[in-house]
Amino acid sequence: MKEFRHHCKLMGSAFEFIVIAADEREADIFFNAGKEEVLRIEKLLTEFSSDSETSRINAMEAHKIYTINAEVYSLLERCKKLSEISQGAFDITIGPLKKLYRFQGGEGIFPKEEELKATLSRTGFQHILLLGNNRICLEKRNMKISFAAIGKGYAADRVREKWKAMQLTGGVVNASGDLSVMGTRADGSNWQTGIADPGKESLLMKVNMPTFSVATSGDYEQFFMHKGEKYSHTLHPKTGLPLKGIRSVSVFSPSAELSDALATAVYVMGLEAGKHFIQQLPGTYCVIAHENKEVYSNLPS
Repeated sequence: MKEFRHHCKLMGSAFEFIVIAADEREADIFFNAGKEEVLRIEKLLTEFSSDSETSRINAMEAHKIYTINAEVYSLLERCKKLSEISQGAFDITIGPLKKLYRFQGGEGIFPKEEELKATLSRTGFQHILLLGNNRICLEKRNMKISFAAIGKGYAADRVREKWKAMQLTGGVVNASGDLSVMGTRADGSNWQTGIADPGKESLLMKVNMPTFSVATSGDYEQFFMHKGEKYSHTLHPKTGLPLKGIRSVSVFSPSAELSDALATAVYVMGLEAGKHFIQQLPGTYCVIAHENKEVYSNLPS
């Protein structure tokens, strides 16, 4: 058995599939199944196609009840639960806030206060009502949802489950940094991932990945400057303002979907609250790098 790798662009991002297979022909079967599954999920969740389920939801009139796709309804249920346990640090309704910020040559222009206040008034996960039997109602006019902070993690998990059903013995789905792993490498060793040292071409640490999935949020790739200060493109759901302080958060958990959402939540919470939050969650760990040079990790040794 050998290790085969395949790189492609899906969901607007770089994907890498790694599988343990007897030969290229067998590896291609797994690669094609993985790509088909990601494309299926992208068709459901994308904001950039008018016939996606996300676009259907974003076109809904307020206070009316609609029936939606069962898979998307189930994902929405999990998103709301994650919003509740993170006290709103994870929120799929903040897309309209991001459209208020303009970026010119690396310099960010903040929105006017009244503009920010008006947009905040139509956000908030609590205004998505899930009524059972795949029925949904939006309480605010012009509400918009986005699965950008959880979609790639969800796709990685779904590919892993598909591969398991196909009896793949070992593989990795790397959805632009959201990793979902299964089994072992061809030599029987565990898969590993590296945690980047933000702003440097080096690693903070290497981590064995026997059962974990991992996702990272940070400002070292997506950021902007404003009046000499560095801000992340990630916004605080309650204030609508960009974040600063934490350089990166990597969350390890049983699922890439969960890690994806929790990495965003911890990033929003900040160092101390984020540490406390992760410590309450069984089987979940994180590495937080702060701009003050502090690095926190509760990974088991």
